[in-house]
Amino acid sequence: MGRGGAPKDRGDGPDRKCIVTGEVHPKFGLIRFVAGPDGQVVPDILGKLPGRGIYVAADRNAIDKAATKGLFARSAKAPLKAAQGLADEVERQLARRVVDLISLQRKAGKAVAGFEKVKNWLQMEEAEVLIQAVDGSGRGKSKLSTPHYGSYIGWLTADELGLAFGRQTVIHGALASGGLTQRVVEEAQRLKGVRVKEDGGSPPKG
Repeated sequence: MGRGGAPKDRGDGPDRKCIVTGEVHPKFGLIRFVAGPDGQVVPDILGKLPGRGIYVAADRNAIDKAATKGLFARSAKAPLKAAQGLADEVERQLARRVVDLISLQRKAGKAVAGFEKVKNWLQMEEAEVLIQAVDGSGRGKSKLSTPHYGSYIGWLTADELGLAFGRQTVIHGALASGGLTQRVVEEAQRLKGVRVKEDGGSPPKG
């Protein structure tokens, strides 16, 4: 796993080509879309919907371009239509996916929330991933550092992290290694590309 939240290439599946950039990426760096029964483009975040997959890089600009330039229809060789706000819908589904995965890690005892608990995990080298709310206090966040050789996720909101940890809001969280942690990092990286950049999304210096 790379520092700053970027996962290493796992090479555990076929690569796919982005219909916008023409670049080839591992599947976990792309968003899969399929043609719905009504001729609408449907995002397939989990990669399980039936039908031929159409892949776009996990990047808001790429999704917007595919939607507005008719690239989905060109790729499918069929009259597909992309709904307005398609990138927003992809962002919403990805955010929900990351929240659900963090919640599963919490229930498995591999995630903690709260400044003191996270600080303790970092000191004990239990934490592999530091998670901080994008809308949290910069001063407070600067007191915790990304684990050495670990990852940082800093583009979820305090409300989203609250959902993940079963609280109203959460500013600081951490994940231990193992379980679904690698998947959390990968899905969060996809979300980062699709989410509108906000101040505070850069990892603190460790």
